[in-house]
Amino acid sequence: MYETRLLITMDEHTRRRLRNTGLLLVLIGIGGIIVPSIMGLAISLLIAALLILAGILSGYVAWSSYNRAGSGWLKSIILVVLGLLIAFYPQAGTAAIGLMLILYFLMDGFANVVLSLELKPLPGWGWTMLNGVVSLVLGVVFIAGWPFNAHWLVGLLVGISLLLDGVALVMLARAAK
Repeated sequence: MYETRLLITMDEHTRRRLRNTGLLLVLIGIGGIIVPSIMGLAISLLIAALLILAGILSGYVAWSSYNRAGSGWLKSIILVVLGLLIAFYPQAGTAAIGLMLILYFLMDGFANVVLSLELKPLPGWGWTMLNGVVSLVLGVVFIAGWPFNAHWLVGLLVGISLLLDGVALVMLARAAK
């Protein structure tokens, strides 16, 4: 029987960039695993800042277009108030973020399993499969602990997911010729 091995081909610059991105994700993931509460708080505050910024930009658009109707300002006010609520009550924001992460982990896991099955003959496909299976397990674990453990579980699970994403990228870069 003949075994055929398909090779992943990419130029050295792309391979190095893939490896470096993977290593950065590994470092951020390890940080999230070591201090999950800080990672969860950072994620919550980042989302709060993005909502406030979006509200301010939306308000600027409403102001600059001379929108006199209240509906033009409604979106801006809602975004800023929601961002401030998450900033002042990050645990509640983390619980809400937890719901989104449950969906993310389940969809990410499914997508990675499907991708790994498409990559199957290529070297390194098993790392993508492992990443997908672990993401599915993380989604189920998160469902079981939500909302009571959301403040540290968000940081831990995002840390684990980033670590595995980084390892998968590094392994794919290593397998590339």
